[in-house]
Amino acid sequence: MIHATRSIVIAENEIRWQFVRASGPGGQNVNKVATAVQLRFNVARCASLPPEVRERLVRLAGRRMTRGGVLIIDARRFRTQERNRQDAIDRLIALIRRAAVMPKPRRRTKPTLAAKRRRLEAKRRRSDTKRWRRPLAGNDA
Repeated sequence: MIHATRSIVIAENEIRWQFVRASGPGGQNVNKVATAVQLRFNVARCASLPPEVRERLVRLAGRRMTRGGVLIIDARRFRTQERNRQDAIDRLIALIRRAAVMPKPRRRTKPTLAAKRRRLEAKRRRSDTKRWRRPLAGNDA
């Protein structure tokens, strides 16, 4: 069992693992051992995710989410399979925790009367500056 939050617990059997060969440093080890990890988590079928958390998770996942509702996390940062597996789990938990936080609703605000006056006064000063730069009307020079 993976405890993402106090109320959200993910069963180990809901996560599918796929191991592939990683690129990058590692010498001969790279050519022989499948150390990169792909974590696949079916968000659409997970019963422990509340619907509103599921929606936010899909939005946060972006391109990592397939059309079938499967979240894919690629972990190939480390040279060992075990550390990459832990990295993938940590990233999944972080994503679920971010999705579990209810966004604060935006409250519409209006500019204060003083702010409106300051804005108009600044516009008036700018207008005066530009007006004084213009040539005088009756002067033919």
